[in-house]
Amino acid sequence: MTVIDLPVSKKSLIRRIFDNRLVRFFALFIITIGAYAGAQILPIVALPNIAAENRQMVAIAFEAASAIGLLLIYWLFVRWMEHRRVSEISLTKAPAGIPAGVLIGAGLFTVTIAILSVVGVAHVGGYNPGQALLAAINMAILSAIGEEIVFRGAVFRIFEEMFGTFIALLVSAALFGLIHMGNPGATAVSGAAIALEAGLLLGVSYAVTRNLWLPIGLHFGWNFAESGIFGSIVSGNAFKGLYTTTMTGPDLLTGGKFGPEASVVAVAVCAAAALVILIVAIRRGEWRGLRFAINDRG
Repeated sequence: MTVIDLPVSKKSLIRRIFDNRLVRFFALFIITIGAYAGAQILPIVALPNIAAENRQMVAIAFEAASAIGLLLIYWLFVRWMEHRRVSEISLTKAPAGIPAGVLIGAGLFTVTIAILSVVGVAHVGGYNPGQALLAAINMAILSAIGEEIVFRGAVFRIFEEMFGTFIALLVSAALFGLIHMGNPGATAVSGAAIALEAGLLLGVSYAVTRNLWLPIGLHFGWNFAESGIFGSIVSGNAFKGLYTTTMTGPDLLTGGKFGPEASVVAVAVCAAAALVILIVAIRRGEWRGLRFAINDRG
């Protein structure tokens, strides 16, 4: 009997390729981080060509379009590669996740500044008008959505599917700290601080809810409080806020040129919050044990 091999359709071949979670990870990571980088670069290139009196409104439009575009890109590629409902950015979960995250993030940074003020390191004063808030809001929205899509939506989520929650936390936190090493004033200490305080906290925030809205809100709340309210340096970048905060003391407490995110106080505050959220996640049964599952199908 003669066996005739039928050609495999292009559609089924692509599906078989993306059954491999490692392939999906690299594809989604490159797509999302490329889109996020483009969203940051486009205003820098385009805004100088806009009349000065219109730049602020155009910048707001850029940020809004970028935020929506990043979410749409993530939704489209996850839907295409994984053939499922993209529940982690379901809009029905946003009204609860975002406000809760904003309150937690802003609260944690406020506690950090309060502790640094008590020990004589942070000096908050000099009320400023609110016109600088738009720049802080724009930065906080784009970084929250862009970085959470990349590091929790792509890195943490897929690594957890392959290797479990513990490995996913380690990998996503390490990459999150590493990506911030390119910021002004960054050092090995600041990179480790970002990994420990933000990488772990945002990772367990995804794990406890299984959606991106809580970490997006938390990320926004922290960055906005740091820049828009207290006027601190954010990952090496200076912003004007409602108040002006200056730091005096050793870099271990002030965070040096990178800002208070690199302070040991910020690490301690966020690590404590991460531990609480982790305990809640474990009690809810959201901890995924160690595994090795590279492929969707055996």
